Amino acid sequence: MNAPSTPRRPHPHRHRQPHRDSDLNPGSDPNPSPSLTPADSRGGAPTLVLAAHGTRSAAGERTLAELAAVIRRQRPGHRVDLAHLEISRPLLRDVLPAVPGPVVVLPLLLAGGYHVRVDLPAVLAAHRPDALMAAPLGPHGLLTSALARRLGRAGLRRTDAVILGAAGSSDPSALADVRAAAHRLAVRLGRPVTAAFASAGTPTLAEALERVRSGPARRVAVASYVLAPGFFHGRLLAAGADLVTDPLGADPDVASLVWNRYDEAALAPRAATA
Repeated sequence: MNAPSTPRRPHPHRHRQPHRDSDLNPGSDPNPSPSLTPADSRGGAPTLVLAAHGTRSAAGERTLAELAAVIRRQRPGHRVDLAHLEISRPLLRDVLPAVPGPVVVLPLLLAGGYHVRVDLPAVLAAHRPDALMAAPLGPHGLLTSALARRLGRAGLRRTDAVILGAAGSSDPSALADVRAAAHRLAVRLGRPVTAAFASAGTPTLAEALERVRSGPARRVAVASYVLAPGFFHGRLLAAGADLVTDPLGADPDVASLVWNRYDEAALAPRAATA
């Protein structure tokens, strides 16, 4: 497409929200009271639209629906819609025009990358240019907590080596987000954690497994840095680790993080005009 002949003012959704103090301090309160939910000028809180990637896995779709249900339970009465960029239904481009009033669109993605920088802004520009776009979920201390719990439930031992297994991306910023998440998990567990990728990105899962198996650890655990079952979690399971955790799924901490990102996005216009 050719560039427009006259400059356009940027829409709020074109900018990724900055990480806040609660990202950097896992002990801070990431889920403000429902009474702090931002309201628009007509007194209603913006609708939260969850933008998932989409999957061909029926189990993956069920898991995302369960996560949406947990999110709704954390703020009863608040409208929350689940939509998808592709594959699954309903599609985001069909949902957005039907939502009344102000809207915050939140990427149900664990890292930034092409979908956050290009795909989502394009859908919003075409179908809901007034919408605000929240930051992706990770990295964040609440995800670290959920990952650590998953490892504990899977039987992690003190002597196990740990890999954080993610989908991967051709976008360096997305890979950097995953590596930051691995660093947080390493601090939480008190041992090294290697970020590895099931598709694009280095090291690959195979490379990371070979590297850590050359060390003193007898077992290797993979912490699944994916939200739901599907293609990428299947790759993590097939990589040959001694244990692989379940996806993050409908975890209450993931739901709390969603509301944290929502509040950041919804409050940003007020802060800019204060």
